[in-house]
Amino acid sequence: MSDAEIEITADLVRDLLRDQHPDLAGLDIREVVGGWGNQMWRLGGGLAVRMPRTEGAPDLLRKEWRWLPVLAPRLPLPVPNPVRIGEPSARFPKPWTVMTWVPGEPLDHTSISRGEHAADTLAAFLTALHVEAPEDAPVSEDRGEHPKKCTDGFDHFFHAVVPDGLADEVRAVWDDAVAAPEWEGPRLWVHGDLHPANVVVSDGTLSGVIDFDAVFAGDPAWDLAAAWVVLPAGATSRFFDAYARADEGTIRRARGLAALKSLFLMLMGRNGDRGLPGGKPAWGPAGRAALDRVLRGHVS
Repeated sequence: MSDAEIEITADLVRDLLRDQHPDLAGLDIREVVGGWGNQMWRLGGGLAVRMPRTEGAPDLLRKEWRWLPVLAPRLPLPVPNPVRIGEPSARFPKPWTVMTWVPGEPLDHTSISRGEHAADTLAAFLTALHVEAPEDAPVSEDRGEHPKKCTDGFDHFFHAVVPDGLADEVRAVWDDAVAAPEWEGPRLWVHGDLHPANVVVSDGTLSGVIDFDAVFAGDPAWDLAAAWVVLPAGATSRFFDAYARADEGTIRRARGLAALKSLFLMLMGRNGDRGLPGGKPAWGPAGRAALDRVLRGHVS
């Protein structure tokens, strides 16, 4: 049976737990809707099982297993922490993990009502995360480059979904990012994939960050794009004032990357509306709102 033919069910998850972690097998198991490279199952009240379902997902799980215990202790928001590893077996030929559960509602299914608080919270989180990474920290194969090296991806998203009447404005933001100077600082720890499905909200503000499988060392602009992609309108300047470490060039790169990410979210939303594999209907409205913030959200 190939990987693609394996149906990941609650019974399979429970059988794997019985085989390798029997002390957890009696906990309630509930499927969590969503996910990309992994299918997630809630395990009891405080844990989650992540089951890889794409070719590259196992390597990303191993990366989280290696580095999240290093990063998590200094971060001011809850993040998933690995507590058990599942080894490949005849029943499931890939590694899998048991992680701590981060409570809250993903932002692509809710909203932030306390924008200033969320801006301060995100700034504190990224200030704590963005420290110099060690020599053996991972690099990214598809993130972390200067925007000028991402023009093919931007053009693909741009031609697919840029709204009528906004093309010139969006292109101007991107061109400004491409013209911005390179990151010349040390390689910093970067989450790499901050968007509405990867942050959670409680009581109207950010309460956790999830999905660290893209984590890498490099240019912090890739995370600072969240000032437009994650935060509500009017919170961008507050965020950068609180973060207080981004120079003009970094902000320009971040804004362009926010445009790229907004278009990507819109494309995934359109794919979801059309029922295409991997599509996420909730991401379309989130991406369109983020794009509006990018176009209106100059940092003073």
